[in-house]
Amino acid sequence: MPQSFFFAAWKHGIVNLKCSVFGMVTKRTTVYELHLPGYPFNEKGRMYRSIVLVKQVPDTANITGNVMQDDGTVNRAKLPAILNHEDRIALEVALQVKDQYGGTVTAITMGPPRASDILRECLYMGADHACLITDRKFAGADTLATSYVLSEAIKKIGGFDFIFAGRQAIDGDTAQVGPQTAEKLHIPQITYLEEIRSVNGRTVEAKRKIEGGYEIVRCTLPVLITVVKDAASPRPFKAKRVMAYKGARSLLELEKLAEGNSLLSVEELVGEYEGRSLLIETMTMDDLRLDAARCGVHGSPTKVHKVQSVVLSGGEHEIIEPTKTDIGKLIDRLFEDHILG
Repeated sequence: MPQSFFFAAWKHGIVNLKCSVFGMVTKRTTVYELHLPGYPFNEKGRMYRSIVLVKQVPDTANITGNVMQDDGTVNRAKLPAILNHEDRIALEVALQVKDQYGGTVTAITMGPPRASDILRECLYMGADHACLITDRKFAGADTLATSYVLSEAIKKIGGFDFIFAGRQAIDGDTAQVGPQTAEKLHIPQITYLEEIRSVNGRTVEAKRKIEGGYEIVRCTLPVLITVVKDAASPRPFKAKRVMAYKGARSLLELEKLAEGNSLLSVEELVGEYEGRSLLIETMTMDDLRLDAARCGVHGSPTKVHKVQSVVLSGGEHEIIEPTKTDIGKLIDRLFEDHILG
């Protein structure tokens, strides 16, 4: 066990740590019991409240160098937008917790107004609530600025037991937002989740993927969990929910609907949609009272210098015959190139 883990355990008030390892690495099972005092946990039998972090990402199958802007950020308007796949898996895991143990699921995303599209998809799958965090001042945010905004939004929502997120987004591949958000919320985290094995009172037992095997981790709530793509198969949209929520709108969409129409009032529209449970909650920088220096480009020390499309093409090749002589020559060359040895 690395010393950094023990330091983190001491730093976060973990009072019980248990580990058991069995034989071969492919069958290794490591059990950690993490207890973080001072948080309002659910009592046994109560329903669990889950928040799922989702992201609208560009379809990277169609990305080219032409979408890069001069400041190193991606012009997302030039690309088709989709729900990040691992976030969809995270939503499925949250819904499975709800199905088995009861509770509610809230999907939240930080992005431009059109990110409401993926929140509607979350509602179609089974999410109970949706929240759009949007502001022009958030544009160009890296993982540090994004996790700051998300953590503040989560604090405002409050009352959560689980936070689920995909391991990483396909547009950045950093796998940093989930762990950074947990750090800012001062809660434990379980990364690379493959399976929720059980939830018992204030304790969750989970199986997480590691190189060469897996770990079984027990942790007290609240906890942030990042999910790998093989953790579950996302359920299809429910026809009844599609019909019920296809008209769900965010505040910005209602404002656009009322533009130029003197017969429509934004306040009346908000009241109507809220009464029909079709209002997607909207949070802006002012709503969250955020520090502008920590948001968007100003709060993002990471800069993307260049995005380049790489095409792999074949070059010279040599056929190695399955003979003792040719295989021996191949092994000698691998040693010469320091690929072996």
